Amino acid sequence: MEKITPSLTNLIYADDFFQRVLIVESSAYIAELKAQFPAAEIFFVTADEDDVEKFSAQVKTFQLDYREERLPFDAEFFDAIIGDLTLEVVVNPQDIAAGFSTYIKQTGVWLTSFRNLRHWKILQQLMRGHYGGIVSRLYTRADFERLLYASFYKEVKFFPLIKKAPIEMLDRLLECGFENIGGDLETEFWLVRAARSMTELSLLKSMYTPELRANLSRLLHRIEYDIETEKSVKKFWELYDAAGMFTDYVASFIDEVVVHRENFYSNLKKYSARDEVEKIIGA
Repeated sequence: MEKITPSLTNLIYADDFFQRVLIVESSAYIAELKAQFPAAEIFFVTADEDDVEKFSAQVKTFQLDYREERLPFDAEFFDAIIGDLTLEVVVNPQDIAAGFSTYIKQTGVWLTSFRNLRHWKILQQLMRGHYGGIVSRLYTRADFERLLYASFYKEVKFFPLIKKAPIEMLDRLLECGFENIGGDLETEFWLVRAARSMTELSLLKSMYTPELRANLSRLLHRIEYDIETEKSVKKFWELYDAAGMFTDYVASFIDEVVVHRENFYSNLKKYSARDEVEKIIGA
């Protein structure tokens, strides 16, 4: 697969902690990720038999075509999936994007890239009557963003790789009515970091187990909708104490999941004899 520089590893944040990473076809990332996350499990899927033979001793390697075959992993198995141009030669890009999201943890990310349809070199080819994308799919940033949000990603960030246009070419495109917002006409590739959760919610999800969060969410909704309210408030405080929660965490969680907050807080105050109530409401 085409190597793009700078690489997708530039989109890994300093506080990212990846325990399991899946590399899709992009073997160039294997050594870099092994060095960056020495304790992580690195998995690699490729349809290339030569790559299987070359890298199987270094990482857990699977020979398959991710565009046609289901990945042999459990749901929410990976902290990150990484691969360049993963949606460029596919029949149904949304199927692939949504499929990847099922393998990423709620706190996980997908790092990928795509060729910008609005780059001046492509527009120049079109103006000359040529277009090389017979098999490949090219996207605008807006198209790719819509695709990702429709595929269950909650936060998407784009980073441009610029290849400057000749001044006369750029002026000609601008005269023809092409907008160049954010240097889009000179962005050859977009690097993408797509997260399963918003940054704030991702932090919340990382603190406790999915089972505990699901139980907490269920109790909050029961209090919110007056379902065995006194009993539900009692169970909420039991969970709060048993899990060692703190008021800021609970307040943030309430902001994320509770819709009818006035009724929720009214019920919580009515059936609670805890100092933490006012701290939660005021947080």
